[in-house]
Amino acid sequence: MPDFGMTFHHMGLAVRQEDQAINFLEGMDYRIGDKIYDPEQNVHLRLCTALDKPAFELIMQGIGDGPLDTILKHTSEIIYHTCYETDCLDKTLSALEATDLRVFPIVPPKPALLFGNRKVSFYQVMGFGFIELLESA
Repeated sequence: MPDFGMTFHHMGLAVRQEDQAINFLEGMDYRIGDKIYDPEQNVHLRLCTALDKPAFELIMQGIGDGPLDTILKHTSEIIYHTCYETDCLDKTLSALEATDLRVFPIVPPKPALLFGNRKVSFYQVMGFGFIELLESA
């Protein structure tokens, strides 16, 4: 079995309006993080965490056209990516490429304010969906 060198970090939930998502997560004992605007990605973000549950990143549209336009075109909310943390992006990508998986880069690595300017990048893994790779500090 291949080791991709990835650890689960969070699920990305795109929403048009955050109120109902926050109500649901608070009812599940999540701590709702501060809302920030990331101009590099042109989205508003919140990280929501709980001790015994997977973390959620709430992603809302930014200013003007942005990366969520297509994703939220036909729905008001959708979990659209899973984020994994990696110690070495190059090794992770090489391990993925060494399998029969087809992996296509969508967004190249760029700093993410929500994660202390650690770099994130996005990929389409055919047969699985979008993943975000968060580089370790």
